[in-house]
This record gives sequence, structure tokens and C-alpha cells, in this order.
Amino acid sequence: MKLPHGRHLAYCTNIHRGETWLETFHSLQTHALAVRAQVCPQHPYAIGLRLSARAATELADPAELLAFRRWLEKNGCYVFTINGFPYGRFHNTRVKEDVYRPDWTSPERLAYTNLLFDILASLLPPGVEGSVSTLPGSFKEFHHTPESRHAMRQNVWRAVEHIDRLGAQTGRTLHLGLEPEPMCLLESSAETIHLFDHLRSEHPHDERLARHLGVNYDTCHFAIEFEEPHNALVSLVQHDIKISKIHLSSALKTTPTAEARVALRAFADDVYLHQVVVRDEAGQRTIYRDLPEALNRHPLSETPETEEWRIHFHIPLHAPAAPPFENTNDHILGVLDILAANPGLCPHLEMETYTWEVLPPELKSQNVVDQLAQEYAWTLARLAERGLA
Repeated sequence: MKLPHGRHLAYCTNIHRGETWLETFHSLQTHALAVRAQVCPQHPYAIGLRLSARAATELADPAELLAFRRWLEKNGCYVFTINGFPYGRFHNTRVKEDVYRPDWTSPERLAYTNLLFDILASLLPPGVEGSVSTLPGSFKEFHHTPESRHAMRQNVWRAVEHIDRLGAQTGRTLHLGLEPEPMCLLESSAETIHLFDHLRSEHPHDERLARHLGVNYDTCHFAIEFEEPHNALVSLVQHDIKISKIHLSSALKTTPTAEARVALRAFADDVYLHQVVVRDEAGQRTIYRDLPEALNRHPLSETPETEEWRIHFHIPLHAPAAPPFENTNDHILGVLDILAANPGLCPHLEMETYTWEVLPPELKSQNVVDQLAQEYAWTLARLAERGLA
């Protein structure tokens, strides 16, 4: 939906199953329109589209793309952003570290991302910027060599060149957002700044970098890293890094009591990777690849309850904190405070609680449409408190 200051808000449709275009389109017809009927029935309704590589290839057919544009117009909807992070299957199968494949060393990732921009440029309404979010290079376990990192930077730059050509051809304003995440090549604001400094040294005084490449700031991911919004977001801006999109998402946090450790096992699913960042009383951090590893690292009797655990598990924005857990909504509110003080900072907001199918029952609404409507209500209320909606 349209917000003041040229900003747009949507939920990311990666919450729904859909690896083919037919499946994806069915979820839009079934779920997205039902959410619209509850939250935005009288005004243009924004869709944060997720397309797998297969769905993107199928939608890129001119006849399919024309039919989809007509469907959007008929139903008062528009697309302003695409989630290009998961390349393949994202539901009902083991995803884990495969969500980072293919990474930015590969021509497949580049071709997929360029195709998403081709589609987006065709769908954007006049005067609306378009963004695509993508993985932050790769998973740290996959690549360690200077050669592989150089290959990633080369492919990211080729994407920037494609976006620039496409923008010149279509008159669209387009940008790609790298999405830092724990245990990835970019997981912190410092690592992100280092990458942009490296790119600037390789492409000195090239304005295309600032125009077309930025960061998709996921509030869950930065909160898990124990970064504060004023430090992380403001430092990115001070280093002239575009904030392409902001993912509004919340994570679990807790102290590792016996009760909490038992309750956390309900979140240890076989589908997604749930990195855990642990901070001790002295402020030292330890990162675990997945939740079961953190839970099994040593006996409960040896786990100091002065630690704080933050878990990469997106929980509904409106879900109240319930012992033994807390959430990281304070990070979201801090980001919104910064937005209120800098209205032109970022044009795109997207709610991204993709974990619907693996949420413990007590965190689920009766159906996914109701959950999304409640997330909109929570988000719009927080925006309105700050004069942003």
C-alpha cells in the first residue's frame, strides 16, 4: 500500500508455497486478495512478490506477463519489490544452507537476478521505484578464497550494469539490495561497509554503484547480531550505502533456562536454518550454525543463565512476548524512529514472516490470511504513531 513520502508497504509472498508460476499465481489469487480485502480494500494494494527461478522463467513469457499485468490492474494491485533471495524450493522440503545456492559466484544467480529485474521493470507503476533483494554473497562455509570473493564482486557488478541499462531503456528507478544475515559473507554492518569500500575501489567514481546497489536491511538479522539500529542503519547511511528495502521481521530472544531450552525445541524444524547468536555477560558473542547445535553444545547444568540467546526464527510481528521468550521488536521500533526522523531514507517496507508452516501452534493464527492481517494492523499502528502512515 502507498504510504506518505513516496513509501510503500507490502508483505512478502514467500510465506506461501509456490515454486512454479501457476502455484505462485494461485497463492496471489487465494491469499493476497483475501488479505487485501481485510487491510486495503479501497486503495491500490502493494504486493511483495517472491519468484523462484522456475516461476520467473515461466512468468517472463510475454503472454504470461501481459496476463499478469492485466490481473494486477483489474484487482487494484501493483508490484514494487521482488524477493530474489531463495532461488529454488522454499517450503515443504529441507532448505537449510541450500537457500544460499546458487550464490553470487555463479552465472545462474546473476542470470536469475537480471531476469527478476526485467520482470519488475515491466510491472512497475509509473513513478514507483523497484527493488530486488538478494542473498549477501554466499554462506561463509562455502567460500574462503580471495578468488571466490572476487568472482562474487564481479557478478554483483555485472548485475549493476544490467540494472543501469534496463533503467535507461525503461525510465525506471531500480536497485538491488544485498541482505546481510548471520554466518553469511555479509552478516554485519561492518562487513557490509567493507564490501562497498572494496567495490568503490574497483569502480572508482562510478555513480552506478550508489544508484543501483544497496542493502536490504532485515531487522531480524541485525537484531540477532546484537547490532543497534542507530549504530547499524545510521553507519550504513553515513557510508553512503543505499537502503534499498527494509524487511520488518522479528526474532526470538531468551536466556537459556531449563524452561527456555525445552521450549526452544519446538522451533528446531527440519526446513530452515536457525542460526543462534549467544552473548555472554562480558559481551562476547558465539554463533551457532543451527538451533539444535546450540541446544546440544553442552549439558544444561553448564549453561550460564547470564547469557542471552538470539535465534534466527522469524516470528509474527504482532505476537506478544510470552515467557520464557522475548522478541526483537525493539529493533523494529528503533528503525521506524530513524525513518520518522529521515522520511526519505528508504522507499520500501516489507513484512517478512515466512515461517508460517513451521511456527509452533501457539504462535499461529487460525489461518495465514488472519495472521497477515494482524501483522498489517500492528505495523500500520506503529507507523501511525510516528506519523509514517
